[in-house]
Parts: sequence; structure tokens; C-alpha cells
Amino acid sequence: MSGPRRKRQFSQSGDAIIAVAPEVEVSRYRGFTRVNHWITATALILLLLSGLALFHPALYFMTGLFGGGQTTRWIHPWIGIVLVLSFLILFAQLWRLNLLRREDIVWARNIRDVVTDNEERLPELGKYNLGQKFVFWAMFALILVLIATGIMIWQQYFGTLVSIPTRRLAMLIHSIAAVAIILVFILHVFAAFWTRGTIRAMTRGTVTGGWAWKHHRKWLREMARRQSRDPAD
Repeated sequence: MSGPRRKRQFSQSGDAIIAVAPEVEVSRYRGFTRVNHWITATALILLLLSGLALFHPALYFMTGLFGGGQTTRWIHPWIGIVLVLSFLILFAQLWRLNLLRREDIVWARNIRDVVTDNEERLPELGKYNLGQKFVFWAMFALILVLIATGIMIWQQYFGTLVSIPTRRLAMLIHSIAAVAIILVFILHVFAAFWTRGTIRAMTRGTVTGGWAWKHHRKWLREMARRQSRDPAD
């Protein structure tokens, strides 16, 4: 946890004393992780746009964003490679924190309290809740499907890898997985805006102490214990 080290100011009126202190900040993501996240997000958005441009003639005009149809067809799979590599680095950093815990089941059973912003009745959570873990593992599974089927339909380099009927099936599965990952991405973005203070974690790397206490109290306690063991942090 960090925050500007300034003296507290006190305002006294009768027996009431109000302390005005600097905002408590909790470090949530280091710079490398944030850059990694935004590279992954940018690659996914570019794949969304280029993929939709190739998906249906009505959306072909979007190829203009990439310099035309041929360029879009060429660059789309290479952006996919960037997405896979970037997400694998992100996965290596975060997969342990996204394993299912007992409190996640309780959280899911009380999802109404999440929606109504009544989280005081929910169990204390680690760094991620079940919704965030769902997005993480859904992204992981869908990216695997997309890269596997993408290789099958990448005719420039793997045209002889599979038969034409298999390639047609791969194209169908690729399209379905693409629609699914778009929906998961929309859910991810919506949740980030819904829970105020979340986007700050991926832009500034920190969250407020109040945000951490409200949404991820177990994680905040772990951070506090870690800092108490090593005050130099």
C-alpha cells in the first residue's frame, strides 16, 4: 500500500475533531502487467474490427481501416499471433490468482447483493471475484480455440494442413468462438465501468483503500500483512 506522506490536518469544533488525511492507495498492478493488459486489449479490438470486416459483405467497408481487403486478410492472423503471445504472458502472471475458491461459490449464490451493490453481506474475496475469473478463463479457452482453428484456415502457410471439409468446419467454429469472445469482452468492459474505481487499476496501477476494502477485502488484508512483515515496501 502506498500514498503521499503528508501531515494530517485537523479541524476542531467543540468536541468534534475531523481528520483530513491523504487518500490511501493500494498497489494492484505493476507497470509491466498494465502494458501487457493493454497490448492484449488492443490486439483483441483490432481482431474484432478486421474479423468483422471479413465476416460479412455488409461490413466489408471496415477493411478501409487496415488499407483494404487484401491487407486486412493478410494482417488479421498476424494480429492473432500477437494476441496469443500477449495473453500467454498475462496468463503466466495471473492464473494462480484466478483459481476457484470456496468463497467464490458463496459469492455466486449471492449475486443479487453484487448487482444491488450490497457487498457487505458477501464473503471476503481475494484479488478477483468469480465474475472476473469467468472472464479470465473464458478468454483463455476461446483464444485457444481461435488460434487452433485460425491455423487450420490460414491458407497462406497451412493450406495443405487439413482437408477442405475440415477447413469449413474450422471456419464455423472460429466464427462462433469469435462471437463468444466479443460478448465476453463486452462483459469485461461493462463490469469495469459498472464497478467505479476499477479502470484506475489498469491506468494508474493503484486503487483506493476504500475500493479494496469494499470489493476485495481478503486481498487487502493479505497486502497489509505482507507490508507489515516488510515495512520497507
